[in-house]
Amino acid sequence: MAKYETMLVTSAALDEEASTALVGKFKSLIEANGTIDSVDEWGKRRLAYPINDEVEGVYTVIQFTSEPSFPAELERIYKITDGVLRFLTTAVEA
Repeated sequence: MAKYETMLVTSAALDEEASTALVGKFKSLIEANGTIDSVDEWGKRRLAYPINDEVEGVYTVIQFTSEPSFPAELERIYKITDGVLRFLTTAVEA
């Protein structure tokens, strides 16, 4: 088991309920394949540059522990999910 941190930027065009459901979907996916250590919701922030004509995004940082093969699967699911603007998953040194 290894520690990871993933930052997820979702579309600010989604209403609050849809945004919460989208992040909840990823939380449950992570819990099914590991354990969540912490969730830090940064809220709506201005993007450094427009992405898909959007200038704001909702930021969420999740720290979790899982098998080394899981982050690749998580990022694959991020890529095919509507409403996800950007993501980054990194390994955290213990």
